[in-house]
Amino acid sequence: MDIGVFGATGVIGGAVVAEAEARGHRVTAFTRSAARFPAEPGGVAWRVADILDPESVAAAIEGLDLVVNAINAGEDIPQQIANAQVLPAAARSLLAALERHDSVRPIRLLVVGGGGTLELRPGVRLVDDEEALRTTLTEVLRVPLEYRQVVLAQAEALDLYRLSNRRWTYVSPSTGRINSGARTGRYRTGADSVIRAGELTAQDLAVALLDEAELPRHVQRRFAVAAA
Repeated sequence: MDIGVFGATGVIGGAVVAEAEARGHRVTAFTRSAARFPAEPGGVAWRVADILDPESVAAAIEGLDLVVNAINAGEDIPQQIANAQVLPAAARSLLAALERHDSVRPIRLLVVGGGGTLELRPGVRLVDDEEALRTTLTEVLRVPLEYRQVVLAQAEALDLYRLSNRRWTYVSPSTGRINSGARTGRYRTGADSVIRAGELTAQDLAVALLDEAELPRHVQRRFAVAAA
């Protein structure tokens, strides 16, 4: 399979690139600047592309079977808060680019999103419950309350995907921080509800993403992933 990864220099994107390459897929990694290319790319093709520019994206994804959007809104928490609207902007750009290819060769899209839109109980998302969100942000993720702007931007992006007719899948890590760690190859999945579990590593999230890429079960749907 030919797979392209946006956000390939991040923790999650890097894990996705490594997992896809290890499984024998042909991987193209996208970043905004050639200065971010690794000195030793191995078998991965590195390309410059601007995820916020539909023309750039449409050209970059030509010939791919699957695109993974693993971007973040910034390199640190303050930058992510300030640039939160990058997330829905990237969704619009990707959907516009995919539409241009749809009549010739449809390309699937896997999006690494957030867990704030998962439901605590039927009809009540985490982002809708002020106290639960406060606890999650300050005690679990250990980020300032202003990070709510990122959660709301992730919710906006998910709504954009849901309103489209592209072949998208949105993946929500359920709880806790996502850090680099050991690959166990084990994880749990759910639908739209929060899964109470320990910390999920980027490596196991990448396993879940590639399992979905190889055997699609959630086309035009969101699913949650948590530690086993």
